[in-house]
Amino acid sequence: MRIVLISANTEQITMPVLPIGMARVAAAVENAGHEIKILNLMRPEHVSHSLDEALLGFAPDVIGISVRNIDDQYRESPNFLLPPVRQVVRECRRLSRAPLVLGGPGYSIFPEEILEYLQADYGIRGEGEHAFPLLLNRLKRGLSPSDVPGLVVPREGEMREPRRIRNLDGSPLPQPDRHLPIPADENREEIWVPFQTRRGCPMHCSYCSTPRIEGGFIRRQSVAAAVENLKAYAAAGYKRFFFVDNTFNLPPSYAESLCDAIIEAGLDIAWQAIIYPIRINPRLAEKMARAGCVGAAVGFESGSPGILRVLNKRFSPEDVRQAAGALADQGISRMGFLLLGGPGETRETVEQSIAFADSLNPELMKVTPGIRVYPHTALADQAIARGLVRSHRDLLQPTFYLEPNLDGWLQEKAARLVEARDNWQM
Repeated sequence: MRIVLISANTEQITMPVLPIGMARVAAAVENAGHEIKILNLMRPEHVSHSLDEALLGFAPDVIGISVRNIDDQYRESPNFLLPPVRQVVRECRRLSRAPLVLGGPGYSIFPEEILEYLQADYGIRGEGEHAFPLLLNRLKRGLSPSDVPGLVVPREGEMREPRRIRNLDGSPLPQPDRHLPIPADENREEIWVPFQTRRGCPMHCSYCSTPRIEGGFIRRQSVAAAVENLKAYAAAGYKRFFFVDNTFNLPPSYAESLCDAIIEAGLDIAWQAIIYPIRINPRLAEKMARAGCVGAAVGFESGSPGILRVLNKRFSPEDVRQAAGALADQGISRMGFLLLGGPGETRETVEQSIAFADSLNPELMKVTPGIRVYPHTALADQAIARGLVRSHRDLLQPTFYLEPNLDGWLQEKAARLVEARDNWQM
């Protein structure tokens, strides 16, 4: 079969992003014997001139569309990102009669709601490397696709639970340019190539959608396979990477082994990672720096012990201080995050968090007044209990939790912080 895969994300919220999840699906689809064409719509202007050529010239049998982001998570003037995706769907309908299949991390948070909103034919919640080729097999043979893991169909909902791939080495890895293409008008030197070595997160922070997308337990790529894939990208001229693993440093033994293998391979690369601020010791930080780590996103979210407990964080402010110090000692730039205004937040805990963040002296600090509420999270349950939303199904449009007694004051406080500090942003 001829398959077109489209990354419909045209929003560059913080940096140009490549669709690593869709690239892995593309590799699996090609490995299953199908002919593929990949469109990476990184900017709005890519839509019109790319779709005509791909759909009319290639004549696909099935079109897959990856939905990465729902909105920009900014409460004061949220940018809902699905209308441009709906335009992509409409263009696909105009140019082709092939069935449309949705997937991607954003889609997996709201599978039934987005399927209805975008008016596609099928959706796959969760990992697509096994499920999408299986769906293609069923469609090709004219069989019912009801046994496809994570399949969602209009008016019937989710037919079967997603399958979590335990052995990540069992799926082919995406190759540079072939499965993860960059549009010709993008500057390769500005791209941080997303790279994944683990999936799933067992931390279950109260607001986080990751368990819904990837599951609640960590699954790993073998270190050898990960480094061989890094070598392929480095040989193709890519030198900057962003490890999109939700907790790069967990488990620490794996993180150390990965760093050791990168050092041994002699890869001349720079990379960033997402850190969970526990179990970061000087030895791991030193290995990260030697392996090329130049930046770490440290999501501590609050400097108040009480609020950290409400957010279901498994660390203390002192843990954060030790982790930030170990990274700083190795010259690794730190980006901190504050999520303010959630359940139990007061003016006093806000001030406590600001003072704590200042004491860390991070190179970059992002402050967010109000927390985006996602379905199937503890925060959603709290919002429903408080009467802020009616049900988990009412959260597709950007919805935020903000303690009513902080409304107005917190936004003004955050705006003053950003204005007074060069390295703070909202």
